[in-house]
Amino acid sequence: MNPTTLLSRNSGAFLMRRSMLGGLAASALVASGCAGVEPSQYSAEKPTLDLKTYFNGVIDAWGVFQDRSGKVVRRFTVVMNCRWDGDTGVLDEDFSYSDGTKEKRIWTVRKLPEGRYVGTAGDVIGEAQGRSSGNALNWRYTLALKVDGSTWQVDFDDWMYLVDDRVMLNRATMSKFGVRLGEVLLSFTKRAA
Repeated sequence: MNPTTLLSRNSGAFLMRRSMLGGLAASALVASGCAGVEPSQYSAEKPTLDLKTYFNGVIDAWGVFQDRSGKVVRRFTVVMNCRWDGDTGVLDEDFSYSDGTKEKRIWTVRKLPEGRYVGTAGDVIGEAQGRSSGNALNWRYTLALKVDGSTWQVDFDDWMYLVDDRVMLNRATMSKFGVRLGEVLLSFTKRAA
């Protein structure tokens, strides 16, 4: 669950141009030799992550966006108000960025059998597909990001790891045409009821 304008401002155009020109061939070679991690590899990890349980109530998050070199180019905080009705949840996110800008995203998430989830939001292209096992959840989705007056479709490979009943860590890799653009790192803390 990531900010829509992470690539805007000074880093956006430069990052996209550099990625497009310098990385296509190299990333194709690297991607062809890498096997991905599957959520099932975390099946024995505890506590078990259930989105209906964790994303229920108010959650605070702190995050950074790092470009391809690892440099932090944007910091942000998020306040999430979450609620469920049966197997459908609404995750209402309010973002505050270090440059003073604000943003909102509202996710609608549906829990499916066998640890699967689907999610939609106004700037998500199609549906996000999620799979959970043990303490981990992997979301994959494409986000429409505004970058210097244009809209780019950026792919997210988003991993969440439940540490305990209140704390969850999140790492999302962003890519375009298979080229890694950067990462979003987040720490979530669920407020006590």
